[in-house]
Amino acid sequence: FAVSTPAIVGICLGASLFLVLTAAVTCVCYRRRSHWSQGHEKLGGLGKPRGSGDKPLAMQQHPRPCPRRPTAVKSPAGGPPQYLKKSPSPTGPGKSPPGATTPSPTKDARTPPGGHHGGGTSPTGIPGPGGATLPVAPAAAAPAEPARLYTESERSAVQPALQSAPPVSKEELDANEKNARRQQQLLTEPGQLGQLTFKLRYRQDKSTLVVTVVKCKNLPAKDPGLGSCDPYVKLQLLPDKQHKVKTRVLRKSRDPQYDEDFTFYGINANQLQSITLHFVVLSFDRYSRDDIIGEVFCTLSSVDLSNKDNHQQMLTKNILPRSLKIRSQGRGEILVSLCWQPAANRLTVVILKARNLPKMDVTGLADPYVKMYLLVGGQRVAKKKTHVKKRTLNPVFNESFVLEVPAGAEGLESVSLEFLLLDWDRVTKNEVIGRLELGGSRCTGSALHHWNEVCNSPRRQIAEWHKLRE
Repeated sequence: FAVSTPAIVGICLGASLFLVLTAAVTCVCYRRRSHWSQGHEKLGGLGKPRGSGDKPLAMQQHPRPCPRRPTAVKSPAGGPPQYLKKSPSPTGPGKSPPGATTPSPTKDARTPPGGHHGGGTSPTGIPGPGGATLPVAPAAAAPAEPARLYTESERSAVQPALQSAPPVSKEELDANEKNARRQQQLLTEPGQLGQLTFKLRYRQDKSTLVVTVVKCKNLPAKDPGLGSCDPYVKLQLLPDKQHKVKTRVLRKSRDPQYDEDFTFYGINANQLQSITLHFVVLSFDRYSRDDIIGEVFCTLSSVDLSNKDNHQQMLTKNILPRSLKIRSQGRGEILVSLCWQPAANRLTVVILKARNLPKMDVTGLADPYVKMYLLVGGQRVAKKKTHVKKRTLNPVFNESFVLEVPAGAEGLESVSLEFLLLDWDRVTKNEVIGRLELGGSRCTGSALHHWNEVCNSPRRQIAEWHKLRE
């Protein structure tokens, strides 16, 4: 009979598969038999002398692993091992300018003299039995004072002494507040924050404006421990806010002398009338935001720069506090809408808009935004903020936020809201224009009326205008 081509192909594939399976089974059986025979040979050769030619299996003996030595932290440049250290404070004792190396107590205690760990006798250890290194305290290091642990009797004796301290009376608190207000009023007087001296020169042939920051005089002390400050000056051109420069930091000086030139290119003569120089004097702080001492504005339209001899004009102006313009104009109002949903333990807040804000920039405008906090029992548990509205004194936000009230809070009795309206600034710290508190013990006036209405009318959206306060 005739056999078709597909049948022949199927028979060939089946035969090939059978041969492959047979070869695999044979290989597995052979490997198992060889392992079994090698095991028997090892058991039979245990009594043979060491000089015999039979070798034990390498997999049967597991050497004891050596303890892993810790890897030292090395410098990326390939130098000796380094230890992390905290940067020294520029206002603390023994401070050094940026870039200067300061010995670290951690490095001195762990790194031998010479800055390397190789060769010689290390002062941090001596050889012990078995090649181990025993730690030894450095000879020059002072003994550290051990931490004291108080017993129950000592603690019971100390606590009554602390509790018996006389409480601060209300009269003392009022006197402290009056003194603080008096000092703040003294600082707002002209010349109390010091003076700034600078020079101006305009070169019409090259369309350049040269501003020289000469010096500051009689600056207030921002570091009470040293009675000094670490001042520097920032400068920008308004209203564009594009050219931003700053001087170097001079340490421990209330009368810094800078003499630094800043050249601004591409400024035509017809642009000088609309340009205002904005100086901000700050005190450097390494571990927090720099303290703002004050600011100085100089409108170029009030200065005669048409000098053909290119002589510099020297000007000296009093440094004014940043909050002075807010006090003279008021803080404005904000429109807020609230809705309390007791079933879901949820408070919906809609920040609608603000109006009549103070002029924060020389351009007569501001860059406002709102930051909101949810407080439960006086503690902040949530934070929200709106987008920044550029160059406006009557911003419209229309932003809604849903705040989940913790389950432990019964209703809105221990809940309050805090609103901060700020002016955004690229160069310096964002300044608080005003604040509003809804709920809590310090809520009064229209804010208290609004909060009570929200608590008594759940599931209703209630909106009211509120004046911003300091």
